Amino acid sequence: MKVILLQDVKSLGKKGDIVNVSDGYARNMLLKKGIGKEATGQNMNDLKLQKANEKKVAQENLDAARALGEELEGKEVKISVKAGDGGRIFGSVSSKEISEAVREQLGKDIDKKKLLMDGPIKALGVTEVAVKLHPQVTSHILVHVTEA
Repeated sequence: MKVILLQDVKSLGKKGDIVNVSDGYARNMLLKKGIGKEATGQNMNDLKLQKANEKKVAQENLDAARALGEELEGKEVKISVKAGDGGRIFGSVSSKEISEAVREQLGKDIDKKKLLMDGPIKALGVTEVAVKLHPQVTSHILVHVTEA
């Protein structure tokens, strides 16, 4: 019997896969527990439409991320902090502060988790920070840390 999986099954396949299993396993396990549904013509068409819709949404998200990445590429945000002798700053500039500065200065809302930094910025000057907007889109902004 052919069955469309509604969720991942460890030894069988992933969600949305069409698998061929024995009738007993399909009736007593997959269909009964709601893990799968019978691969009828109507269910196959529904699956095809659902996959097309998911692909369209994923493409729209990728296009939006690329547009935002092009907009942010090379932009500079300025952050003022207290500093001591020799350009050493008190504390550090974290991804949260950079995210807030981008929101205030550039008007773009970027989650702090999307900023790729080795660690917090602990010195005055300009630092390039990567922004991972999508698994396929990475942009760079410049963070200019100045003395207040």
